[in-house]
Amino acid sequence: MSPLPAPGAPLAHYVSTAPFDPHATESMTAAQSRIHLASQKQLMWWKFKQHRLALISGIFLAAVYLMILIVEFLAPYGLHTRNVDFIHAPPQRVHFFDKGSFVGPFVYGRSMTLDIDTLHRVYTDKKNDVQPIRFFCRGDGYKFWGFVASNYHLVCPAIGGQMFLLGTDRLGRDVLSRILYGARISLTIGLIGISISFVLGIIIGGLAGYRGGLFDLIVQRLIEVLQSLPSLPLWMALAAIMPVTWSPIVIYFGITVILGIIDWTGLARAVRSKLLALREEDYVQAAQLMGASTPRIIGRHLVPGFMSHLIASATISIPGMILGETALSFLGLGLRPPITSWGILLTEAKSVSVIAFYPWLLYPIIPVVLVILAFNFLGDGLRDAADPYK
Repeated sequence: MSPLPAPGAPLAHYVSTAPFDPHATESMTAAQSRIHLASQKQLMWWKFKQHRLALISGIFLAAVYLMILIVEFLAPYGLHTRNVDFIHAPPQRVHFFDKGSFVGPFVYGRSMTLDIDTLHRVYTDKKNDVQPIRFFCRGDGYKFWGFVASNYHLVCPAIGGQMFLLGTDRLGRDVLSRILYGARISLTIGLIGISISFVLGIIIGGLAGYRGGLFDLIVQRLIEVLQSLPSLPLWMALAAIMPVTWSPIVIYFGITVILGIIDWTGLARAVRSKLLALREEDYVQAAQLMGASTPRIIGRHLVPGFMSHLIASATISIPGMILGETALSFLGLGLRPPITSWGILLTEAKSVSVIAFYPWLLYPIIPVVLVILAFNFLGDGLRDAADPYK
C-alpha cells in the first residue's frame, strides 16, 4: 500500500501528455465510416441495389422505354405492311447452320398449300431456300415519329424473302413489328395517366390533409364513392361516352385522361394521411408564422418529405393503367385502329377457334405480363429504398 502524500505536498499528475486523438475512443472501420458519412440518396441507392429483382426490373424497363423512342428502326416491317401471300403464317425459326456448315442467322423460305378439307393454310419450310437475315439494312419506308422519312432498319429479311419471327395476322402483317409499335402507345399511356393522377392526388389529397374541415370531409366521401364503383364497368361507361367520330389521337388522350382521373383516389389518401401527421411539426408551424402560403407549405415543406413514398406508389399504379387500356381496347371501347396498342393486337385472338389454329396471335400478352411484373418488382424495391434505415 502506497504511503499517503505529506500535507501540502503537490499531488501526482496522472493526465497523459500525449496528443489528443478524437477518434481514439470511437474508431470506425472504413466500411462503417463510408455508411456514416453517406448522404440520404446514397443510402437509398445502396438499399435499392440489394433488391436484385427491382434492379433488374429497372434496367429492363429503362431498355423498353428507350426502345419505343426508335421503334421504327427496330421493327423489321412497317406498321401496316401486308404480306398477302403469307396470311396467318406461323413463326419462323432462326437457324445458324445449314447442312453442317455455319451460315449465320437465317430462315428457310416457305411454300403455302391449302388444305381443302379444313380450308387451313399449311406452310412448309423449303430446305433448299436459305434466306440470310440482314442487319442495318434498307427495308420498308417509314416516317420517324411521323416527321423524318427513312427506310433504315436494324434487321430485315433477305431481299425477296420473308422473316416472320412471331408469325403474321389475318391480313399478313408481321406480329413482331406490330408488338413493337404497340409498345409505344401502351407504355406511354401509363406514364401520361400517372402524371395526371399524380397531380390530382397531390393537390386534392394535400389540401384535404392540410386544411381539414369540410373540404376534407367532402373529399373523403368522394373517394369512398369512386372506390366503391367497379373499375372496369366505370371505365367502359366513360369510354363509351366518347363519340366514334373523334380522331384516334383525341381518343388516345381521352382514354389517358379517364385512366388518370379515376386512379387519383389511392394516391390522394396516401398524401392526406402523411400531411395529417406532418402538419403539426415545428418546421410547418414556423413556416406558418413567417406568413408562407398554403401552396408553398405543401409544395416546399411537406411533399418533399415523403416524395420517395409517392414515387413508389406511382410506380405500382402504372401497371393498373396499362391493364386498363389493354382491357378497354380488347373490349372495343378503348383505342381504335389505325392506332395500335397491345390491347388492340389482342382483339385478333378473341375467339377460341382463332386461338386453337393461330396461337401466336396471343404473343402480345407476353410483353404485357413482363412489363406488369417489372413495374411491381420495381415498386417493391423503391418502397424499401424509401426508408433505408430499416
